Amino acid sequence: MRILILGGTAFLGRHLVDVALTNGHEVTLFNRGQTNPELYSNVENLRGDRDGNLDALRGRNWDAVIDTSGYVSRIVRQSVEMLKDAVIHYTFVSSISVYVDFSQAGMDEDAPVGTLEDETTENVAEHYGALKAQCEREVQSTFGDRALVVRPGLIVGPHDPTDRFTSWVRRFGQGGEVLVPGRRDYPIQFIDGRDLAEWIIQMVEHKMSGVYNATGPEKVLTMEDFIENLRDAIPSAGSAMWVSEVFLQSQGVKEWAELPLWISDKTGWPGFTTVNVKRAIAQGLTCRPLLETVRDTLRWDQTRPQDSNLKAGLSHERELDLLRTWKAWDAR
Repeated sequence: MRILILGGTAFLGRHLVDVALTNGHEVTLFNRGQTNPELYSNVENLRGDRDGNLDALRGRNWDAVIDTSGYVSRIVRQSVEMLKDAVIHYTFVSSISVYVDFSQAGMDEDAPVGTLEDETTENVAEHYGALKAQCEREVQSTFGDRALVVRPGLIVGPHDPTDRFTSWVRRFGQGGEVLVPGRRDYPIQFIDGRDLAEWIIQMVEHKMSGVYNATGPEKVLTMEDFIENLRDAIPSAGSAMWVSEVFLQSQGVKEWAELPLWISDKTGWPGFTTVNVKRAIAQGLTCRPLLETVRDTLRWDQTRPQDSNLKAGLSHERELDLLRTWKAWDAR
């Protein structure tokens, strides 16, 4: 197949390129050339800007397009209009953040999605989920049963720019006592970017349409399971110091940022980490062993400066202070 990828050189995009090339497809990338511009010199690289400069796509045809970089419907509309007669199949990478009510556990693809009071807003930081939902509708309204909408949860593994998963891998690799949040049976979800890419390419190859939640694993993964995998996969791994949610909240610890993967019971978002993925699994989505993801993430992270601050996770000083305060609190 001839596959056009909008983006393709950052995180999920590069995994998609790797899988597509491995499967024998012809890949074209369209992007601004600002992120890893020399990464794929062996494929066709078209330069432009999704917002107003799509000239490089004009007069071309592909079997499929995969849109990894759409966040605002006005901009997505430009790509849709340009490509509606130029590609057979359109895949839009969305997010589980589209859902409007995370108080419900086990949400499937039919759960209500967010809407915008002001449909002209482009404030992605404030309205990320609702804007993604708006982008989905833009694609579906034009491509109909030629549109595939993928809603991933947290994407992890090598090349992850958010550091949410990587911060745990690095911290346990540093040894010592590691502050771990909440309760041992807390359910968590994420998907290795390589598994997601393999499945998306498979779905594109079969021209599948519809909406799919895409996270994992298939069976419930608890925080304790996650920590045990970290300790099993990492040589001389640190030891977990389990700290109560009540204490973390009293200290103003930021959920999902200072302690990634953790959302407290007080927040009331059980649905965010218990999304129903049966539809995607029925269509072949699989997840590699967590040990493999941890080890590969560790190897990749070790190629980066180890003295640099990560984008997520507790600072060293903050963690030490919390552990000292927690021990005094717990001893009362």
